[in-house]
Amino acid sequence: MKYPILVLLFIPIFGFAQVDATLEAARKKMEARNFAGAKADLTKALETNPKNKSVYSLRGQVRMELRDYYGAIGDFNSALEIDSTFSEALNFRGESKINLGDDEGAIQDLDKAIKYNSKYTDAYTNRGFAKYNMDDLQGSYFDFSKALELGPPDADKYFNRGLVKSELGEFVSAIDDYSKAIELDKNDADLFNYRGVAFYNTSNFDRAIADYNESIRLDPKDPFKFENRALAKTAKEDLKGALEDYNKAIELNDQDPETYNLRGVLKHTMEDYDGAIADYTKALELDETNPVYYDNRALSKTEKENFAGAVEDYTFSIELYPSDPETYYQRGLVKLMMNNNYDGCLDLKHAEELGSVEAKAAIKKNCK
Repeated sequence: MKYPILVLLFIPIFGFAQVDATLEAARKKMEARNFAGAKADLTKALETNPKNKSVYSLRGQVRMELRDYYGAIGDFNSALEIDSTFSEALNFRGESKINLGDDEGAIQDLDKAIKYNSKYTDAYTNRGFAKYNMDDLQGSYFDFSKALELGPPDADKYFNRGLVKSELGEFVSAIDDYSKAIELDKNDADLFNYRGVAFYNTSNFDRAIADYNESIRLDPKDPFKFENRALAKTAKEDLKGALEDYNKAIELNDQDPETYNLRGVLKHTMEDYDGAIADYTKALELDETNPVYYDNRALSKTEKENFAGAVEDYTFSIELYPSDPETYYQRGLVKLMMNNNYDGCLDLKHAEELGSVEAKAAIKKNCK
């Protein structure tokens, strides 16, 4: 988030010229992103006039840019000691707390900022982020909507609300917000990517692919955009095109286990079981704690009639996640294929106890 350069409306008469010149120098340095220099100038201004709340607030914002959030909070505290109703300092202190993971404390500050300035757009936006982090999606939706109501409209505000709408499953409405954001900023690759995700979730795969195409054109170095397009192409049964996109995603980032897993699923669909097993194995090398990867590899091993290997993978999966009925069900079926009816029926029984309807039918068919 970019922080606005504040125009200080009041400077005490004592040391007016000196403080004013120092502040002007600090502003220029902030515009040039020389935050260390700006911090030094503002510290000098406070030596001349230690009771200027706006200077403390501005130095706090500089410290935020330097990611010194604790130091920033200290400056905002000093500003609030001078004026406890200073909404600007409350807003930025709340934002600093968000960056430190203290969303509850942030909301307390932002509530006060809004109390003292009910038209403070940025305070609503920041409170929306804090509520989002706390999974209060309805509250976040309200705050982002309020920020848009107060204006001025910009792409970020529409994007924020669109994101919450997507989280709430309101994809059609989210598409509307993303589209408004794109009207205001046609060069943001992420806006097209997120709108593509929303189109994907409404099963409008052609529009999703069109958005991913534009997103990739604007940002061809992001592997996740290729991964998203691969999913849409898979839904369109363009398996070759999907494979090309997964290959490109892995070329850009070969350390993401989920991309290997997804490519493995695609290869399994294409009946390239050896290729699928190789991808699942790579995914497990990168993350050996994900039971889904073991389950998927077991399915491909089953197709290769490597039943012992499949049982081994299902067993690893159960050790990681012992309450999944599907894994017991699938392991039971493989054991039946190995003519190990006793152990197979035990797995099916356990799956039934965990709620598997399929296991109940398999027991009737295979177990006496």
